Amino acid sequence: MEETKSGFSKHIGGITVKKINDSSYEFYAEVKDINLNTAQMAHGGYLCSIADTGMGNAAHRVADNKRCVTISLEMKFISAASSGQKLTGKVKIQKKTKTLVFITCEIINSETTVATASGVWKILKS
Repeated sequence: MEETKSGFSKHIGGITVKKINDSSYEFYAEVKDINLNTAQMAHGGYLCSIADTGMGNAAHRVADNKRCVTISLEMKFISAASSGQKLTGKVKIQKKTKTLVFITCEIINSETTVATASGVWKILKS
């Protein structure tokens, strides 16, 4: 497993990423008090950030470690997550071309789906 606590990720508490197989990855994050909105639920921006980071990490790996940038990210918020909950992102590579990676993700807690995401990453030339 690789822990991501650099750059922006360190400001939201970091995430850990794990390769399951060539088309499946998982990431893990814990909701902290700094990630909550005024209703004491995980902020939507936090959920977007961990999805973008986890999916982007998978894009980077499937693109032979070339840099990738997000060109599209769609989120659907299904249920709430609260402080202390451990979240798992189940990432699936749907398709990879020479220049793009298409990815979906489901973020779950121990009880239910919290959010789903889909996006497209551009593979940059070295």
